[in-house]
Amino acid sequence: MPKQVDHRDRRETIARALWRVVERRGVSQLTMRVVAQEAGISLGQLQHYFASRSAMLSFAMDFASEQTSLRVGQGLARLGDRPHPRDVLRVTLAEMLPLHADARATSRMSAAYVLEALHDEAVREQARRGLVQGRALVGELVRQAIADGDIGPDRDPATETNLLLALTGLTPLLELGVIEPGDALTAIDAHLERLFR
Repeated sequence: MPKQVDHRDRRETIARALWRVVERRGVSQLTMRVVAQEAGISLGQLQHYFASRSAMLSFAMDFASEQTSLRVGQGLARLGDRPHPRDVLRVTLAEMLPLHADARATSRMSAAYVLEALHDEAVREQARRGLVQGRALVGELVRQAIADGDIGPDRDPATETNLLLALTGLTPLLELGVIEPGDALTAIDAHLERLFR
């Protein structure tokens, strides 16, 4: 009897191989052939799952987003019932930065995806939708914190959301060794302290 292949599992294996290629070699080396080699499968097998480089990259980015969401969910679960919105935002922002191996892989994947989006209209629209969705989630947390009195009523929710997301701009400083993870967390904590004062 032929072996059953879990297609979702195979796609995730390919996505992780793609992440490794991006992490080790950079986006310029991101070809279907190189990813197939990294995944330990033939190019033909890879093409059975992904018809193009863009399709493969889009799936890998969706999978990276899922993994980030899972990590955020696990961090929030550790906070217990009804965590303070400041703590929710800290966990969310920390998981968006390359502070550990899994987050570093998904962060580099995101950077590669943004570069691709600059030159591929279909990828651009998918990337834009993901960013809009992520911004909306952070914006909802901010609006709720204002409504609950945790953040001052004089604060503009859109501006505060943008400032919080701007903290993810610490990524290149972390990746290039300009600052240490503790420095990034200190900046996040200082900003949240001022926001929730």
